[in-house]
Amino acid sequence: MTVEDWRYAEDRLEIRQKVYSFLLTRFGSEIDENGEPIHSMQSISECAHDWVSQGNINTSGIVKYFEAYYTK
Repeated sequence: MTVEDWRYAEDRLEIRQKVYSFLLTRFGSEIDENGEPIHSMQSISECAHDWVSQGNINTSGIVKYFEAYYTK
């Protein structure tokens, strides 16, 4: 017996990849004065997962969501 979770369907995985790439491009290269990343890869990954798991189908609004819930 297989359990199909809609969050891991092929179309959702594609959306998650797009969201992750978008977040990585937007926030992944920000560094502080010590040369350390401002945003962790974990926060970017978790945000992408949470965004898609909540039923979002594109990146519209993801920047504000990330800033509200995943920044220090």
